[in-house]
Amino acid sequence: MENHKPDDTKENLTDIIARKINQLPETDRNLLEYGSAYIGLNAAFCGLIANSLFRRILHVTKARIAAGLPMAVIPFLSASTSYTSFVSLPLSTGDLNCETCTLTRAGLIGLVLGGLYPTFLAIPVNGTLAARYQTALLPEKGNILTYWTRISKPVFRKMLFPFLLQTVFAAYLGSRQYKLLIKALQLPEPGLEIN
Repeated sequence: MENHKPDDTKENLTDIIARKINQLPETDRNLLEYGSAYIGLNAAFCGLIANSLFRRILHVTKARIAAGLPMAVIPFLSASTSYTSFVSLPLSTGDLNCETCTLTRAGLIGLVLGGLYPTFLAIPVNGTLAARYQTALLPEKGNILTYWTRISKPVFRKMLFPFLLQTVFAAYLGSRQYKLLIKALQLPEPGLEIN
């Protein structure tokens, strides 16, 4: 009698899910496979928008590429990697099997890593440039928090729509991926003989 480890069952389930996903039409497979890239692209756009808003407020005109590149790349990588780790991968391995959980995880990743994180990241990037090029009067040591709160309020107000859009899009994508996975699991196994 063979001893089956729990990992064997897990590998079998992952193989079954992978085979079922391969039976889906190409557009559905692409959505399952590249969904995290869509979240990452939206996060990159949020980062670039926040960067632009902070640059205007702080009157920074130099180093556009030096500031813009990390504001696009870092949010893209963070959001897409997190979405893959917490939504796409658990769905494809059978660890996430609740539509509400998927929708919530995806929405939170969209809001936090796709919207809030890029905006908060723009503060030190542009603050450093403003200090380096002396384009704005920066606060003394005691007033730093008050200063950045005052500077950030209009930016966060303008970013409300991108935050909402990113959250809703990520939640929709998570829900769509869950439904596609359920659709894939209902497909018959190719070449499987029933005794």
